[in-house]
Amino acid sequence: MTRIMRFADDSGAVRTGLADGTGAIRAFAGAPRVADLLRLSAGELRSLVESTAESPPVFDEKDVVALPPLDGLMELWAAGVTYERSREARVAESTEQSIYERVYDAERPELFFKAQPWRVVTEGEPIAVRDDSELNVPEPELGLVLNRQGETVGYVVTDDVSSRSIEGENPLYLPQAKVYGGSAAVSPGIVPAWEIADASSLAIRLVVRRGGAVAFEGETSTAAFHRDPQGLAEHLWHAQPFPDGAVLCTGTGIVPEMDFTLSGGDTVEITVEGVGVLTNPVLGDQAELDWLVEAVDRPLIRRDRRGAAGS
Repeated sequence: MTRIMRFADDSGAVRTGLADGTGAIRAFAGAPRVADLLRLSAGELRSLVESTAESPPVFDEKDVVALPPLDGLMELWAAGVTYERSREARVAESTEQSIYERVYDAERPELFFKAQPWRVVTEGEPIAVRDDSELNVPEPELGLVLNRQGETVGYVVTDDVSSRSIEGENPLYLPQAKVYGGSAAVSPGIVPAWEIADASSLAIRLVVRRGGAVAFEGETSTAAFHRDPQGLAEHLWHAQPFPDGAVLCTGTGIVPEMDFTLSGGDTVEITVEGVGVLTNPVLGDQAELDWLVEAVDRPLIRRDRRGAAGS
């Protein structure tokens, strides 16, 4: 499976390339950012990927540090209440139940900003739960990678970590429930859209492990999606430009019952069929993610932090 990767080499230089599933990475000529790739049309990007795939490998995945596939002026956004299970969960948790029932059937979807590139974590890096929320959950989602024209050019696995009790107290608290340190995780490899024959029936699986045992697991499929994913992108693009493209989390169809909450020490594993796996340990203190600021200029810090998170 071909993946577009953003990574740091041993010198700390950040590059982009193609991983082919064997460990080999072929670098894009001119060291473009992911943002630069998303300034291309879908056809131009496909041509670049196919020509790069014919070049000799330059790096090996075991020797580089995989980075989140967002940079430049890219943004991470998310959609809500796009599955019936999500509507049911929002109604159950909220003091304002009717608004979620209305938005589920409305023409306009719920869309919200999630994170800037530097705040996003990736495979093996920790996510976090808020210490002022009693109910916190992972939200496994298919992520659309959108170019500057709003075309879907790739897919990623995403985790829209959420504080259910904060949002449930008042819908106006949505930004605090959704946007905080450790609330956004994205898989490191972008699977080109042309390699997924049909994204409308992909299996999605969530497993939360605690103390070596499974604390929660669930499954769904994008076949249960209530909206057209490209329609979400059209709404997002309608009144604002994304000159470097964006990643859009499309909503979750897996929500635990109200008696489950994430805890520090848990491990979250999300699998999206054909796209990949995203695994993250959970922290109970968002301050432990302050190193993300340093990692902007020193990406090799991530290697050490992943080791510490897994110890």
